[in-house]
Amino acid sequence: MSAGKEFTKGFWRENPSLVLLLGMCPTLAVTTSAFNGLGMGMATTVVLIGSNIIISLIAGIIPKKVRIPSYIVVIATLVTMVDMFMAAYAPDLHSALGLFIPLIVVNCIILGRAEAFASKNSVGYAALDGIGMGLGFALTLFILGSIREVLGNGTLTVFKYKEVLLQFVVYHKEAIRPVLVFILAPGAFIALGFLLAFKNYIDGFKKKNA
Repeated sequence: MSAGKEFTKGFWRENPSLVLLLGMCPTLAVTTSAFNGLGMGMATTVVLIGSNIIISLIAGIIPKKVRIPSYIVVIATLVTMVDMFMAAYAPDLHSALGLFIPLIVVNCIILGRAEAFASKNSVGYAALDGIGMGLGFALTLFILGSIREVLGNGTLTVFKYKEVLLQFVVYHKEAIRPVLVFILAPGAFIALGFLLAFKNYIDGFKKKNA
């Protein structure tokens, strides 16, 4: 497979959330706003890129019997670094995501890519896989968070850092009543279901007209 296809596969063809259905816990739990979704997605992307590169480098020297524990140690180290960085430089986001940052350690996307791809390919391809899969995951969380925030709160929060807030008011709550279910747990399943249906429809349309 070419480098370009390796990079782009995570955006659509093998999207972690919409095709592989991995990482459902953060996908459903933290996407109450576009800002939270993007923040979790980018944190996961950083860990995914770092773990893919490191595991690709050391896979040949790790005994097969301890490969999974070794991968988890690498991933946990990177997650701890990301957690500490976010606590220092993005405290609002760190507070909003809470426990879900440490839980990146057990995200199936990261361990799955480490075992299925990074450990069997060169550093370059492992890095491309990590970037593509990570950005595809982040984009999905951002879109899902945007849908839920717009429908459930009437706003779209793109950036937030301490006193700086970039938030767009999509509609006035006095004029249009928000559908509050979308910022609750059931709304996450509903919004994700529509995204899955939309992707399947596009894929089916492309096959039909191929």
